[in-house]
Amino acid sequence: MPINFKSLDLIPPLLARLTELNYLQPTPIQAEVIPIVLAGRDIIAGANTGSGKTATFALPMLQHLHADRPLTNKNNDGNYVAALILVPTRELAKQIADNIKSYAQHLSGTVKTVAVYGGVSVNTQMLALRGGTDILVATPGRLLDLISNNAIKLDKVKTLVLDEADRMLSLGFNDELSGLLALLPTTKQTLLFSATFPEKVQALTQELLNNPVEIQLQSADASTLVQRVFTVNKGQKTALLAHLIKQDEWRQVLIFVNAKNNCNHLAKKLAKRGIAADVFHGDKTQAARNRALEAFKAGEVDVLIATDIAARGLDIDKLPVVINFDLPRSPLDYMHRIGRSGRAGEVGLALSLIDYEDYHHFNIIEKKNKIQLEREQVAGFEADEVIPEDILAANKPMAKPEGTGKKKRKKQSRA
Repeated sequence: MPINFKSLDLIPPLLARLTELNYLQPTPIQAEVIPIVLAGRDIIAGANTGSGKTATFALPMLQHLHADRPLTNKNNDGNYVAALILVPTRELAKQIADNIKSYAQHLSGTVKTVAVYGGVSVNTQMLALRGGTDILVATPGRLLDLISNNAIKLDKVKTLVLDEADRMLSLGFNDELSGLLALLPTTKQTLLFSATFPEKVQALTQELLNNPVEIQLQSADASTLVQRVFTVNKGQKTALLAHLIKQDEWRQVLIFVNAKNNCNHLAKKLAKRGIAADVFHGDKTQAARNRALEAFKAGEVDVLIATDIAARGLDIDKLPVVINFDLPRSPLDYMHRIGRSGRAGEVGLALSLIDYEDYHHFNIIEKKNKIQLEREQVAGFEADEVIPEDILAANKPMAKPEGTGKKKRKKQSRA
């Protein structure tokens, strides 16, 4: 018999809201983890992006807060936090807080949820935290600022969630996390979610969790996401990109590049080809980033060019196409980028455009992620069949990529 949300022992107000949101059946991670969290156990969980992690920790968190509300309201002082969720990016903090507020709509009484992050006024966030909060979603740096200003205390936290733990550590939050963890009570429920588990995450797990249940549901084969690779000469990448957008009439395309300047440069080059694009990167103000993301989600902007700040956690409903114009530096970030499409069972396309200089790195990406993709070409944009000598010399002692030393059948594609 298929598992449904009612079988997970969620309370009626949450079930009613899930029905309104058309959440018909729990995802694998929700089915596995929600009962364990409701039972009070610590969790270390890994799952593909787009697997429904936010609901996995938010629903049982809300249910616990609802059950404890009389005690919580009686015992907490004015700057308490009952549940703390730490995340690596501003956009993810806002998105999670918005989702939690949505899930809580039918709970009796108000579950106060506040998101705090950099790039906006700290004074506004201090005002929002007056009287404390049931749920605080925060980036580490801004949370430390608020603590230093006596706006909030962490000594009453009952539940701690670390979302995208690997990303936080890779972004250099290690010292900030250590400072925050020292302020938390020893007795608490800890839920750690991470797409990958490098040594730093494993060390954090040993430090934080008490006899945790481990759930691993990652899979390199996301059946609803089609991955393709087109080879092209370096100087023709932009022309091929514009050709594909126009030919296939894509109305929502997220394009990843590796640097802030690359975002602006590519947007200008596409504009010359009649394609309007907005950009999303760390040099934009938070207000501008919010406007760009909301316009893209609403379909007001067809093309969004972004750095890797858009690669983690962002949920863009039914995003059909993600394109790697530049390959990510880390093979692990490849899976996070392409995971913006093909979410929650929707069909998606993840397309990488690679030239000779990218061949070796893409081979590494495939090996690390246990995938193997056919190299395709688009008629009129075929890559030269002989690798230029200067590129060969720069990449020695690497072997030639498959198919570069012999006549290669050209495959036309409409992507």
